[in-house]
Amino acid sequence: MNYMMQRYTGLLLLLLLTLSMPARGQFADSMAKPAPPVFQPKSLVVPAALLAAGVLITVRPGATIGTELVEERNEHFGNFGTHIDNYLQYAPVAVAYGLDAAGIPSRTDLLNRTVILLKGTLLMTGVVTLLKNTTHVLRPDGSAYNSFPSGHTAQAFAAATFLSEEYKERFPWMPYAAYGSAACVGALRMANNRHYLGDVLAGAALGILSMKLAYWTHQYKWGKPKHHPRGFDPKSI
Repeated sequence: MNYMMQRYTGLLLLLLLTLSMPARGQFADSMAKPAPPVFQPKSLVVPAALLAAGVLITVRPGATIGTELVEERNEHFGNFGTHIDNYLQYAPVAVAYGLDAAGIPSRTDLLNRTVILLKGTLLMTGVVTLLKNTTHVLRPDGSAYNSFPSGHTAQAFAAATFLSEEYKERFPWMPYAAYGSAACVGALRMANNRHYLGDVLAGAALGILSMKLAYWTHQYKWGKPKHHPRGFDPKSI
């Protein structure tokens, strides 16, 4: 329940932010709707590999790299704790809207961009919540049976995918910065003793896939994006 409340609170804040911003992007291009983005199977390789690794690490009986990392963490950093990950998971979204508000246009106009973000976030939230409620994996700190997958990591990688898709053509280094920030969230979830490695890998995969699916299926009914999303390239993860 707490996880769902956090996600819906984030969505509400995003909606309020969008309504308060100038609508200049909605009318920048009023030409014909673009063709839907082209899906290519190669774009599934990285998230599928992350998901498979996360599941295998989680279901494997006995000691795994996940449990070994927890033991090492407890031995050397037992008193570590931070709340930075609670905020860092949303940082790529803030950067994307901040850049656009500062006059550096994103790939997609404001309204379509926000609808894509909402769809991807809702999909990610639904899948993560379903898995948490059905797998019942105990967290490393013993606080609850909802460890798999990591919701913070899923949110961070969904947000990173959003930022990457919107600005990778203008700033080729943006995917590295966005996914690097998301990886830090995953690392902090383990450092805080809230998740195993398998939880984090699966969360990353679900975040990427959810936001990619939102882009692949969007119909751009409210205008024309500046550049419609293309298929897979090495920077798209």
